[in-house]
Amino acid sequence: MRCTRAIAASWRCNNTALTMRDVFILGSGQTAVGEHWDLSLRQLARTAVSAALNAALPARPQALFVANMLAGQLSGQRQLGALLADYCGLRGIEAIRVEAAGASGGAALRQAYIAVASGVVDTALVLGVEKLTDKVGSSVAAALGSAADADWEAAHGATQPALAALIMQRYMHEQHLSLQQFAGFSVNAHSNGRTNPNAMFRNNLKAESFASAAMVAEPVNMFDTAPEADGAAALVLGAAHMLAPAAARIRVAASALCTDAFALADRADVLQLRAAQQSVQQAQAQASCGAADIDLFELHDGFTILAALALEAAGYAQPGSGWQLAHAGKIGLQGEIPISTFGGLKARGNPGGATGVYQAVEVEQQLRGAAGANQVQRARRGMLQGLGGNGATAVTHIFECLN
Repeated sequence: MRCTRAIAASWRCNNTALTMRDVFILGSGQTAVGEHWDLSLRQLARTAVSAALNAALPARPQALFVANMLAGQLSGQRQLGALLADYCGLRGIEAIRVEAAGASGGAALRQAYIAVASGVVDTALVLGVEKLTDKVGSSVAAALGSAADADWEAAHGATQPALAALIMQRYMHEQHLSLQQFAGFSVNAHSNGRTNPNAMFRNNLKAESFASAAMVAEPVNMFDTAPEADGAAALVLGAAHMLAPAAARIRVAASALCTDAFALADRADVLQLRAAQQSVQQAQAQASCGAADIDLFELHDGFTILAALALEAAGYAQPGSGWQLAHAGKIGLQGEIPISTFGGLKARGNPGGATGVYQAVEVEQQLRGAAGANQVQRARRGMLQGLGGNGATAVTHIFECLN
């Protein structure tokens, strides 16, 4: 009993009682995002894992954290930890699935970070994988709708686009905006996705075409929402002594996960992403930096309204003015705060639970100077954030290059 109390006290005082190790990215891999009808979930996973493991050699993972949202409903497959450890040649290691809707990738990354930082393992593999396009119609809509409150939202027909539309409608009403004034988010995403070989949509989008697209849930239209997709991305995390001598030193400087009221009706203000704001504040405190010290921000632009609110939550704009950063062209690769640098969810595509791991791979590429045509110049510190549902969960990480 005394031992149990001591452990509990240690966790309560974890800011002083626990010494956390530095955690570095040892290697990464990804598949193209798209409609992979000819590949199974496990085949996509193995492609990304193989690339990450090859990049991390000679390090080998001691634990696997799989980010996935809907395999049980859409692929008929659960127990992904054991399945993918087996299929990827890692049979025997600790392996488990992590789920937090659209924030699953970030949540799995956080679990791997904690495992390495705490000293429980020296290396951990984060894998995000999702198959969303093999089925169409109501079954997919119902599965995606499970990220909402089943009793008080989904049961009454509320889908994720419909809930985002409610938020956007209120924002537009309070700020006296037209839909056209949000075009800059999607235009930027498509401009960056055009030069990303792994993006689902590699076409430019003209600002004048944005508002004329077909409606999904007014005012959210087809150019305003990210496409569901298939894909897999992976990262190997390790302690400092696992780094190869000549490797880039990309450190996970901060990791924070927060939650908000689950149903929109229970939030004090639907135009504030409180969990996003809190997770950013906690992450920046851990990394000893502020908003001005971040060189790029991979945010969760599943809907353009979420991008505007995320910028406000992160301190880049006052409430009600996040849209102005996109409207004024300040979010591009050479802008004040580059976002969606490889196309974001909107153009790269949104592979559900894998999205947060793609964000992590993209930030790592930026900090290594390996982003090619998508490179943000002199990028030394990058932030990534995933949202579950419309912000009930928010997980924020900050990576920094120490080379």
